[in-house]
Amino acid sequence: MEGYIKFKPHWTAAPALPYEQIEEINRWRTEVYRLGLIGAYPDGIGYGNISVRLDAGGRFLISGSATGDLPELDARHYCVVQSADPERNTVVCEGPVVASSESMSHAAIYGECPEVCAVIHAHHRELWRRLLHRIPTARAEVTYGSPEMAGEIVRLLRETDLRRTKIFVTAGHEEGIFAFGASLEEATWRLRDEIKHIFLE
Repeated sequence: MEGYIKFKPHWTAAPALPYEQIEEINRWRTEVYRLGLIGAYPDGIGYGNISVRLDAGGRFLISGSATGDLPELDARHYCVVQSADPERNTVVCEGPVVASSESMSHAAIYGECPEVCAVIHAHHRELWRRLLHRIPTARAEVTYGSPEMAGEIVRLLRETDLRRTKIFVTAGHEEGIFAFGASLEEATWRLRDEIKHIFLE
């Protein structure tokens, strides 16, 4: 189930950040939601999340768990991830809501790529189907949000051209797509470009 947290969250409840600190990520999150890449299935289960790097130390701001179904977010729906440890399967975070179930995957990208400042985890059935095994693809036996997925992402970044192409799919997490970039705009446009190709074919 999307949104089910597989890591052990060390979450400290804290006040929401001032709006100006979440304004940019929230604007791009709204755009990704509008594109149908974040949202909810008919049964109400939400999908998708978005994050932005806060500093060189690896901290990042991410949309909270179980927020994918909401058309509009505000500062109460974001959480700061302080650190992630795949070996111990832990994520340290603080904010008004616990961090997204995909936080460990986002952390793996930030940890491996200091040039990356934004990550989006999207769902899109047709795009996923067309990209599966045509671009870097996480192995089918690796489940979302797990330490194994974090390790698989590092493998893809080191063994494929993912660091250049900035987009990959997850064979074991149907519809799952990750895109990233030096900015929220670049990560969003990376997804937009692939969607455009579908309609041009």
